[in-house]
Amino acid sequence: MRRDGNELAIEARGVRKRYPSTGAGEPPALNGFELTVARGGVHGLLGPNGSGKTTAVRIMTTLLDLDEGEVQVAGYDVASEGRQVRRQIGLVGQYAAIDEEMSGLQNLMMFGRLSRLSIREARRRAHELLEQFGLAETGSKRVSAYSGGMRRRLDLSVALIVDPQILFVDEPTTGLDPAGRRDVWDAIRTLVRGGTTVLLTTQYLEEADQLADDISMLAHGRVVAGGTPAELKAQVGDDWIELVPRETADIARVAELLAPWASGEIRSAHGRVQLPVLDRTNSLLATASALRDSGIAFEDISIRTPTLDDVFLQLTGSTATDPLADQTAASPA
Repeated sequence: MRRDGNELAIEARGVRKRYPSTGAGEPPALNGFELTVARGGVHGLLGPNGSGKTTAVRIMTTLLDLDEGEVQVAGYDVASEGRQVRRQIGLVGQYAAIDEEMSGLQNLMMFGRLSRLSIREARRRAHELLEQFGLAETGSKRVSAYSGGMRRRLDLSVALIVDPQILFVDEPTTGLDPAGRRDVWDAIRTLVRGGTTVLLTTQYLEEADQLADDISMLAHGRVVAGGTPAELKAQVGDDWIELVPRETADIARVAELLAPWASGEIRSAHGRVQLPVLDRTNSLLATASALRDSGIAFEDISIRTPTLDDVFLQLTGSTATDPLADQTAASPA
C-alpha cells in the first residue's frame, strides 16, 4: 500500500538475501540491510566489492527478489507493487546500455518509443535531454565516436526518458578517466537540481565526498555507519601525519619514537607510518625534529585531514576501495 505524503524516497528494513551458490558457512549477500533515503539530493551507498551494493540496488529496483525484510521505493512495496515502483524509477547500471551504431538522438528516441511515448513526444524529450546533458552538438553523431564520459552522460539521459522520481546510479564512473568522471559528476548534479533523487553506489570515496549529501557505509551485507560526509569524518576526528622511512626496517622504531605525539592508535602499512595528532602544526615540527635527532632518514612526511576511507577503515578494519576487504564476492553482489 502506498504511503501518501511519505517524505522518504527509499526505506529498507531487515533485508536478507542469500544466493544459491553461497556456501553453508558463508554470510548472505545482504544480512539485515537497513536504509532510509530522503527525497531530493544524492545518497551514497559505499562499500568494497562484494559488500552487497549491487544486490541491494537489484532488490530496490525489482530486478531481484529478497528473502526476508521489506523495501519501499517511492512509497510502494517492491515485493507486491513492483509495477508501480518501476514507473517511478530509472536505473543506470555499471555498463552503458546503448547502441553504439546509432546516434545519441536515435538512442534516446528508441528508448522513448519503448517507453510508449509518441514519435513527436520521444523526439521532443530526446532533444531536451541532449541539451540538458551538454550533448546537443553531438546528438547526431554515432555513439561509437563518443568519449567515455559522453557515453555515460547519454546513459544517464536514457534513464530519464520518462522523468523518474528516483534514479539509481550503480558505479557510474568505473573505467573512466578523470575528465570523464567530472563529466558524469556534473551530469548527476544537473539531475539533482532538476528535483531527481539519486541513489549512488560507488567504491570511490572521492566520488561520494564530491556528490553525496548523505552516505551509508556497507560492509558484509549491512550498513555499518551513516551520515553526511562531514559527520562521518568527524567520527575519526584527528589529523594524520604520514611518514615514509627510507628503510622499511625503521618502521617499528619510528612508531615507538613518535608515540608521545599520537592522539590515538598508530598505524603502519605499505611502508608508511600513520600518526593521529591533535595539533597538526606543532606535531609536524616535533616529529620531524625527533626523527632528525634520532638519525632516521625518511623519504616523505606529510599531514592530511581525515577522509571517508579513514572512516571505513576505523569501522571495518579494511578500506572501502580494497577489493579483498570483503569475501562475500562469491555472491554476485
